[in-house]
Amino acid sequence: MASVTSLSDSVQQHLASALSATLPEAAGADPLLRRSDRADYQANGVLALAKKAKANPRELATQVVANLTAPEIIQDIEVSGPGFINITIADRAITENLAARYADDTARLGVPYAANPGTTVVDYAQPNVAKEMHVGHLRSAVIGDAVVQLLEFTGESVVRRHHIGDWGTQFGMLIQYLDEHPHELDHKDGEITGEQAMSNLDRLYKTARKLFDSDEEFKTRARRRVVDLQAGDPKTLASWQKFVDESKIYFFSVFEKLDMEVRDPDIVGESGYNDMLHETCRLLEESGVAERSEGALCVFFDDIKGPDGNRVPLIVQKSDGGFGYAATDLSAIRDRVFNLKADTLLYVVDARQSLHFKMVFETARRAGWLNDDITAFQLAFGTVLGKDGKPFKTREGETVKLEDLLDEAVDRATAVVRDKAEKVGLTEPEIVENGRYVGIGAVKYADLSTSAVRDYKFDLDQMVSLNGDTSVYLQYAYARIQSILRKAGTATPQPHPELELAPAERSLGLHLDQFAETVLEVAASYEPHKLAAYLYQLASHLTTFYDQCPVLKADTPAQQENRLFLIDLTARTLHQGMHLLGIRTPDKL
Repeated sequence: MASVTSLSDSVQQHLASALSATLPEAAGADPLLRRSDRADYQANGVLALAKKAKANPRELATQVVANLTAPEIIQDIEVSGPGFINITIADRAITENLAARYADDTARLGVPYAANPGTTVVDYAQPNVAKEMHVGHLRSAVIGDAVVQLLEFTGESVVRRHHIGDWGTQFGMLIQYLDEHPHELDHKDGEITGEQAMSNLDRLYKTARKLFDSDEEFKTRARRRVVDLQAGDPKTLASWQKFVDESKIYFFSVFEKLDMEVRDPDIVGESGYNDMLHETCRLLEESGVAERSEGALCVFFDDIKGPDGNRVPLIVQKSDGGFGYAATDLSAIRDRVFNLKADTLLYVVDARQSLHFKMVFETARRAGWLNDDITAFQLAFGTVLGKDGKPFKTREGETVKLEDLLDEAVDRATAVVRDKAEKVGLTEPEIVENGRYVGIGAVKYADLSTSAVRDYKFDLDQMVSLNGDTSVYLQYAYARIQSILRKAGTATPQPHPELELAPAERSLGLHLDQFAETVLEVAASYEPHKLAAYLYQLASHLTTFYDQCPVLKADTPAQQENRLFLIDLTARTLHQGMHLLGIRTPDKL
């Protein structure tokens, strides 16, 4: 179905035409239309235009109103103050616009695709091989997944990349230990769970580490295996692959618990760029972008200096010939630009790595791999804090394991669901399923409702609360609508444009009309917290609507059908919006 033009866009277009007709030199000017508490919308653009044209702003606004032709949309229009234009939308226009969105059976709700879609590589959810995922991995996964969903929904071609940490000197120790104890990662009973896989890796790592620290001969053998690994020795690579495969079993189990789709072909770790490292260094050195300094290949920046005032370099290749993260990241940029044909590279990475990526991106620009048409952007995120406002740790001061955190969230949420289960008639399987949806949704929403760059406090008690800005509040709003629709009997949702709308109906309708522009704005700016804010406001408008506008006990059958239509569209909008954030909406709660 064709997209639906929002009421605000329609008014904006009519205002722009009226401005142009009144003041030809103002053609293309922004009327600066905004929602207002004085009317449905207020346009403030005339003030700046009047100043530029040396005209009286109130008189100019009056002329613009006279030239405005949109009787089917506008119910009332007035000039106020020094030249503000206040606009009230006609009830019929609100209902007809929402009816057009309601008629869209593609689940898009009339949302248009972005004007100029391209190809974006999103680098997110980057755990490390042979290491347990902790709370620090949560934000990259949750924010990245939401951004991917939003970009794909608006028509962007998205390539997902999970740049896992699967290379480094620590593998020499692990590989050597596995070779000397070859059955440590055998699966005697067939398939194993993610928890078992992590247990195997953790046990092996701790034992190998202890031996590495206490046995000099083992340490020497382990270091030789690092050389073998980097040289591509087949036997060493086969042992390394066992660690990668075992880790993936664990990774997939955690991502499944997070209700996230992670596909094996999208996992391209550090090792995936090994064959490009020498070429990357050669290109940088030959072009003069990088230079040798004390044997290392470095890129220098005049605006990046250390405490001593000396320039801090990006080290691409160490003096011993080894490669660091910079070489891998620069090789990944080459692959994504020239092989994947991306025009945007998006990195969902901790804000503490901002300096590294600033240097990497600038190096790629100097090399000509990035330019005005091919850009890279770090979607930097803050830290997860405990209730005390300090980085989230266990009571023993250790990093919180992500799986333990998710399990606790599901347990807390299941208790909340079970408390209301009898009232809404939930079976035990439904309690368990809804507990999972509510718990995981609570964790995701707490993250996504905060601007990515900000730190946020992880408070499970608040996250699973039915009150306040939580996913449970939104899920409950959706479930409540489904309950009303089930109780409606033979009455069906049906728009009635001829009806006058109550103030709460108007507020709800106008907010529903903003869904499309909100989604497009959020996708373009990579700011899922703005979608979360929109959905919370939608649920709040719905609460006010319930308080003031009886649905099943409406005054007339037509009014009942119209209100059923309004809440059904609200439910569809909540469902689609939450889906874009990666959160489920149970029908009963």
